[in-house]
Amino acid sequence: MTVSQDSFVEALLTPDQPVPHGLSDPEGRAAGKRFDVYRNNVAVSLTDALETAFPVIAKLLGEVNFRNIAGLYVRQHPPQSPLMMFYGAGMPAFLSDFPPVAHLGYLPDIARLELALRESYHAADATPIDPAELQALPPDRLMTSRVTLAPAIRLIRSSWPIHAIWRFNIEDGAPKPAMAAEDVLIVRAEYDPEPLLLPAGGGPFLAALAEGLTFAESFDAGLSTAPEFDLAATLGLLLTHGAITKLEESP
Repeated sequence: MTVSQDSFVEALLTPDQPVPHGLSDPEGRAAGKRFDVYRNNVAVSLTDALETAFPVIAKLLGEVNFRNIAGLYVRQHPPQSPLMMFYGAGMPAFLSDFPPVAHLGYLPDIARLELALRESYHAADATPIDPAELQALPPDRLMTSRVTLAPAIRLIRSSWPIHAIWRFNIEDGAPKPAMAAEDVLIVRAEYDPEPLLLPAGGGPFLAALAEGLTFAESFDAGLSTAPEFDLAATLGLLLTHGAITKLEESP
């Protein structure tokens, strides 16, 4: 009897599920204990992969709670790729819909931040523009121009202090988070991604640039949420961290 792939995966990821009928070892005997050992190894490996991918989530929840939640996630979201570097993409949505952690409203956005850091790490390399290219443009031509952002760039906007929470759980001596909305830009100028706290208005500005809007339109988006938005400081941040790979003037 042939064991279907669906029934095999379901049994593999569900501890109390019986061994699929018809599954045998190389000697033709019922798989039994061999399958249980394999099932346990798979569950532990996937849970370990999630703990590596979401270290701050694991720290916030505590090891026991995290591994219990990860076990539930593994059963609902089996890997779709053999590349474990990408496993866990559904964790932010899973946490958003998981009632036992509903009182920890910042958890999904922290998961989004950690996922974005991993995505940035594995993103393609790109050569940034020479800052002098942008600085040489007269203001009127700059404001009608558009840019291409590096593939490793990620923008995470949140109603929670996600950068402060992340720092507090990663860096020794980091200040205790104050409850305020924060927008985070993830850059990767060299090898390791870095999350940067954006100034007021920086989130809407970067989101508009990423959508292909001009500097003028993006500047308006920043000003609409923060009258004090500092365009020069934000551009300096982008150029310092190699975030812009192409500058295109309007015809």
